[in-house]
Amino acid sequence: MRLPSGTQIGPYEIQSLLGSGGMGEVYRARDTRLNRSVAIKILPEELCSDLQRLSRFEQEARSASALNHQNIITIYDIGKHNSSPFIAMELVEGKTLRQILASGRVPVKSLLNIAAQLFEGLACAHEAGIIHRDLKPENIIVNKEGFAKILDFGLAKLCPVEKTGENSSQVLTAGYETASGIILGTVGYMSPEQASGRVADFRSEIGSRDWLIKLRLGKSL
Repeated sequence: MRLPSGTQIGPYEIQSLLGSGGMGEVYRARDTRLNRSVAIKILPEELCSDLQRLSRFEQEARSASALNHQNIITIYDIGKHNSSPFIAMELVEGKTLRQILASGRVPVKSLLNIAAQLFEGLACAHEAGIIHRDLKPENIIVNKEGFAKILDFGLAKLCPVEKTGENSSQVLTAGYETASGIILGTVGYMSPEQASGRVADFRSEIGSRDWLIKLRLGKSL
């Protein structure tokens, strides 16, 4: 059931629905404490009994909140509305890469700029031991200035980070959140390792040679 305008979720006042999908509904809202616009992602009550979806929703909050990078969505707050968990996050005024691609052919220079930003964001996540695993046009939003943000860490995989020096670390390939052989992600945007159920690490996430082409076409190859 969609939330009507004016619904109060903690200190957040719902204004309008921005979108919905299998992992929840996203609303534009106002933080009444700081008088700023935010995005509220909430898992509808009827889906809270689905333990897998609930786990992934909580995973998104944990993963994204652990990161601080200009090309990754910022998490402000988490909580519950009645029995439904919600995430309060940065509101980015823009379009998803899917919407941009659907509007017509996008110049290669613009796509390369977006890709460079995504690589920087992913590098930050990988350094923290987080593999996104669901990078696709729907999970990338770009504002009017061409600034890109990575969204939706609901399928993220957490890997232990081994310290290799005073100021350096290495992400190990063994993960904690999912076992080898379990396939999660979006068909067409998976690396070969991910699609076959093998252990996928940061190299498989950015190493696919057709990754940029897939983003440009907005579809699987």
